[in-house]
Amino acid sequence: MTGPADPAFSPRIWQVGALCRAVADFLDARLNPVAVRGEVSGCSRPSSGHLYFSLKDPQGQLRCAMFRRAAGLLDFVPRDGDLVEVQGRLTVYEPRGDLQLVVESLRRAGQGAWYERFAQLKARLEAEGLFDADRKRPLPAMPRAIGLVTSTGAAALHDVATALRRRVPHIPVVLAPAPVQGPQAAGELVRALEALYVEAAAGRIDVILLVRGGGSIEDLWSFNEEALARAVVRSPVPLVCGVGHETDFTIADFCADLRAPTPTAAAELVTRPRADWLQDLQGTDERLRAAVMRRLDTAAQRLDQASGRLGRPSSRLAQQQRALGQLGDRLRHAVRLRLERARSELAARDSRHAAALPRELQRQHERLHRADLRLQLLDPRLVLQRGYALLTDEDGHVVCRAAQTRTGQVLRATLSEGEVDLAVVQPRLL
Repeated sequence: MTGPADPAFSPRIWQVGALCRAVADFLDARLNPVAVRGEVSGCSRPSSGHLYFSLKDPQGQLRCAMFRRAAGLLDFVPRDGDLVEVQGRLTVYEPRGDLQLVVESLRRAGQGAWYERFAQLKARLEAEGLFDADRKRPLPAMPRAIGLVTSTGAAALHDVATALRRRVPHIPVVLAPAPVQGPQAAGELVRALEALYVEAAAGRIDVILLVRGGGSIEDLWSFNEEALARAVVRSPVPLVCGVGHETDFTIADFCADLRAPTPTAAAELVTRPRADWLQDLQGTDERLRAAVMRRLDTAAQRLDQASGRLGRPSSRLAQQQRALGQLGDRLRHAVRLRLERARSELAARDSRHAAALPRELQRQHERLHRADLRLQLLDPRLVLQRGYALLTDEDGHVVCRAAQTRTGQVLRATLSEGEVDLAVVQPRLL
């Protein structure tokens, strides 16, 4: 039979929150900080930027939280199934009373030393400003030549060459071969880049590609060396780094003007397909034709307006003739400048279409010649030279009908050469 408990030995009655805090304090005093190795499970990253997951092994499972500040320093995205090593502090999440590990650093298991070196160098070079966005340069729209640094035995060389041959077969590629793996690779890569920098300084290269295929962190380590990073920053022309697969990041990627997810993507970023240039060429041709037609139509309209305002031919005929001549000269000059500018643009964009330009120029010259003939046909002197005369009254008004005259009236007849004063004997109405 059980009696009432002895008050001297009764346990303390805790508030739930106070007990959780006491357990957290005990863990912090006795165990923290801790390092744990396990497999990632249930990984999620909400919009807050925090990272939540569990670490598990065959014997147990532990909830983990990595807040945004620490998660933002990761150089890879943890995924379910990854084997990782974490450091942090054990605590109790009081609202649920759950044991929780607040993770302060995370790295792939088995590669800790490599990632530690990577993180330290990345932080130091970033502090020096080598990764700053304001020193990144835009890529040229149409490079005259492309420099390429990679291994002659690498699959990346084949991938880049295939992409460039498909997109821009007319642009030359200058290859500076170098090993992309091994203890001497970083120094060789620096020497290959320096060789291309000489070509770039001479204006023979407009952009450089630094590429290799994927691999482990040990395989890619040459691209994490400080000497190569500083060589990349010294490039006199924009440099694109395409190393590894889409999820691989190296120090060289951060230093380059642009990082490409793969070697093939690097080649595509610095080139524009030939079909796009041909489309631009067609658009330029259409705009040129439309501009010429507008100028011709405007000139014809001005000529019509000038003809309608024509008064005494004797006083304005020479003036109109000079205006017509000036208009024709300006029109021919404008068309010639437009055609020359178009010829330069077309030749610079794609030399393969240079043969079509002379034919276009010939068509435009013929159109200009026909326009000039039409202008000449509108010259009032041609009508007078065929035996016609222009009659005007004493006020200079043009006389077109017999009803406008009266017997004895003095009229002035303007001929192709000179003027004659006439007297009306008798108007005859038809």
